[in-house]
Amino acid sequence: MSTVDRRVDLAKPSQRWLHRLGTLREPTVPQSFALDEVNRHLYVLQVTRGGLEAGDLCLNRLDYQGHARGHMYLRGFGHGVSMGVQNEADGTAWIWTEADALRGYGRGVTRFHFVAGATRTAEDVKIRHPVKGSRHNQPAVCMASRRIAVRYHLHNGPRYRVWDLDAFVARDYADPVADLAQTGAHPDPGIPFQGYALSGDHLYQLAGTAYDDTANPPAGHGNTYVSCLDIRTGALLQQCRTEAGHSLDFREPEGLAVRRSPTPRLCVGFASGEPGARRLSVYYKQ
Repeated sequence: MSTVDRRVDLAKPSQRWLHRLGTLREPTVPQSFALDEVNRHLYVLQVTRGGLEAGDLCLNRLDYQGHARGHMYLRGFGHGVSMGVQNEADGTAWIWTEADALRGYGRGVTRFHFVAGATRTAEDVKIRHPVKGSRHNQPAVCMASRRIAVRYHLHNGPRYRVWDLDAFVARDYADPVADLAQTGAHPDPGIPFQGYALSGDHLYQLAGTAYDDTANPPAGHGNTYVSCLDIRTGALLQQCRTEAGHSLDFREPEGLAVRRSPTPRLCVGFASGEPGARRLSVYYKQ
């Protein structure tokens, strides 16, 4: 089995990578994150203060130690449920996010270069609508297989569509690699979806809620689940509750990403901290 097809065992214990980072630009929770493994950057999306309905996002760039390395604002882009990084041979990186927000969620996707201190609007980027008429478009990128996925809502609930990345960049959406239903993210279908990541023929999902005093108390170590789908068949391969970061206060699952170097790891993000001073922690399953 090649490295790109190797599946992470979700039942294995998690290890901590980054803990309670207070270096994000906005005081809101992190929504998702993605890794630029060529340039060793961690990108993190947040909804801005007061920007939920408009779909205003803040994109943070950190180094692998969690130090801030700049930020930019994305006005009217979406909720930031997932994102991706596309690396090119010359060392440049494209950031993929949702775009064209309606009631806070993107109806399309776009890519752009990170520019510290910049602000982008819909007029500044080229928006793609690969699934006509869909809502809640959220991208993820796997550079090992050079594929891009878009999670979307159309008529019968959320689905994923996967394309060859080069074809997608060329706006050739006619022949996707896969189109499958979102399933198995959590045993309770009413629990919020919190992110996904694409890795070869596997698609990892995250679902769960923040701690509360009744339905999800800290003593129970949380209701967060991670799961894995096979994009070739749509089958649910594994679904496991994770207690990673169970000692965090608040502890809301927020975002997934796959880190391939030095060994394949599924990284899981959690928000913690008080309102107005949220923090980011990242754990991984190797």
